[in-house]
Amino acid sequence: MQPFEENDWSTNVDVLDEVVETDVHNLVVFNDEVNTFDHVIETLIDVCAHTPEQAEQCTLLIHYKGKCSVKNGSWEELVPMRNEICRRGISAEVLN
Repeated sequence: MQPFEENDWSTNVDVLDEVVETDVHNLVVFNDEVNTFDHVIETLIDVCAHTPEQAEQCTLLIHYKGKCSVKNGSWEELVPMRNEICRRGISAEVLN
């Protein structure tokens, strides 16, 4: 075993001066028997800025598991998304 060598990267260490606590919330979409896969996928792409692949995977989880956390973030960020998803006829809630 070779002795530890001090490299340039090990001497330049950034120290966090302030800790900012943030509450991370989840935007959860629930399954129903009304909306089509395509409608939910399009909504997640439009409202949550999902890629088509992300939206399809979330939609499959919603269908088979009954719900899926589709986005994480602050309350202020997620509530408008939740409102728009619900306006489109899909059940959603912002949870801790």
